This record gives sequence, structure tokens and C-alpha cells, in this order.
Amino acid sequence: MSKVWFVTGSSRGLGRNFVEAALSRGDKVAATARTTTSLDQLTAAYGEAVLPLKLDVTDKAAVFDAVKRAAEHFGRLDVIVNNAGHAQVGAIEELAEQDLRDQLETNLFGAVWTIQAALPYLREQHGGHIIQLSSAAGLMAFPLSGAYSASKWALEALNESLAQEVADFGIKVTIIEPGGFATRDDKNPDPLNNGHLAEPDPIYDGLRQRIAAFADKQPAGDPAAAAQTLLKIVDSDHPPLRVLFGQGFYPMLQQVYADRLKTWADWQDLSAQAHGHLDHDNR
Repeated sequence: MSKVWFVTGSSRGLGRNFVEAALSRGDKVAATARTTTSLDQLTAAYGEAVLPLKLDVTDKAAVFDAVKRAAEHFGRLDVIVNNAGHAQVGAIEELAEQDLRDQLETNLFGAVWTIQAALPYLREQHGGHIIQLSSAAGLMAFPLSGAYSASKWALEALNESLAQEVADFGIKVTIIEPGGFATRDDKNPDPLNNGHLAEPDPIYDGLRQRIAAFADKQPAGDPAAAAQTLLKIVDSDHPPLRVLFGQGFYPMLQQVYADRLKTWADWQDLSAQAHGHLDHDNR
């Protein structure tokens, strides 16, 4: 049975590949982008199977209107893909207030508005699947990625709560954590940019050099392969809550989680003191 998709950020990158993969197998897609001209090739190739919608996800009213139009046009919604987003690069000290607000407005609030707009339709259907694009940076933070990671860590928590809230309605939630896909539309794509500091700092400059060298060594994943993998996830009866796309960051994540557990364990005595209760042997 074909599915009806609603995909934000469909103009390029992973979002575009998700849309093309769904359409190519006979599904229908409401594809959103900030300019519908970027979707012209899709409509030319797939005709009425695709509904192009102009959408800036930071506009709450527009998000609700777009979801409503998609549901009314196709008669149902099966897969909601929160893909729209960008990455703000810069040290915390360098961040302008508006940079941080813009990051959260798009990556976090845009996803919230889409979820809130879609849920009434999914609950009425007693089913559906919400796909949230996060990042490996939603599980661990890197220098110069504080704003971006903050938005993705927030999405991780939001969707983990959401999954528990909507499970009894038959609605599934999956958080996709890509690593090594060079497809994001970074607002500040140059890791050597000096940001907003009046005087460049050699320590920050050194960080930029190391991060740039690290990024250059990461293998670029194939967005088309990621799209085919997503099809398997949305077709699964028991999809994962979280799944990494790409293997490059998995060893790093293993170490990050091992270090977190070890730190909590090493400091358990002080943890007990903070609670006001100590084991008898430790008194």
C-alpha cells in the first residue's frame, strides 16, 4: 500500500533524496521548500504524485496551513519527515544572540510546529510515522558546534518524549542521526571564519584548524543510499527510536557513552552526598 509523505526541506540534500526515493516507488509526497521553483523537476517527473508547497518552517501559521493542505489534498498523512534545518558554526563566545535564536527557530521550533500540526491527523487515523532528522552532533558535542548541537540535543529529548506520548495511538517515532553526509546548508560553512569576536583568538583559530582537518577526513555518505534505508525503516512494523546513518561516528559514540558512564560511576560517592544519603559503609 502506497504511503503519503510530508517532507520539510525538500529542495536539496537528504530531504530531496528522501522525496525522490518515495516517489520513485509509487508513494505520494507533499514536498516543502522555501521556494517551490526548486521542486519544479519533481512535479515535471512525477506529476500529481507530488504536491509542492512553499514553506518556511519558522512560520508557525504557514506550517499548520501546509500540513492541512497536504492532508486535504491526499486524504491522509502517513510519514512526516522533519528534515529542514541548518548548521550554525562558531564558538559559544562568538555567537550573536540572533544566530542562536535563528538556529533554534529553524531546527527546533520548526520541527515542533510540524509535529503539532500533523498529530491530529495521525491520531484520527490511529497510525503514522514521524521521522526526525537529528545528527551525530545530537548525541555528542564538538567545539564550534554549540548552537547546532543544542538544537539537535533538544530534538533528541523532544522526540523521545513524543514517542512515549503517542505510542498508544499507533504512531511511531524515529530519530535519524546522520554522520558524514556533506549535505547541510550551513549558514557559516567556513570553519575558519572568525565569527563575531572583535579580535581573532589563536586558541579558537587552532580549534577551527583541527575541526576543519577532522571534517575533511570524514567519508561522505551517499544520500541516495540513505534514502533507500529510510524506506526500509518506514516499512518496518517495529522501527527503531534511534538509528545512525553512516558508520563513521559509531566508534566515537561508543567511547563517549562509556566515558559518561564511567564518570558517573567514579563520582557516585559525591552523588550520594549531594542527595544527603550515604551507604553505611561509606559513612
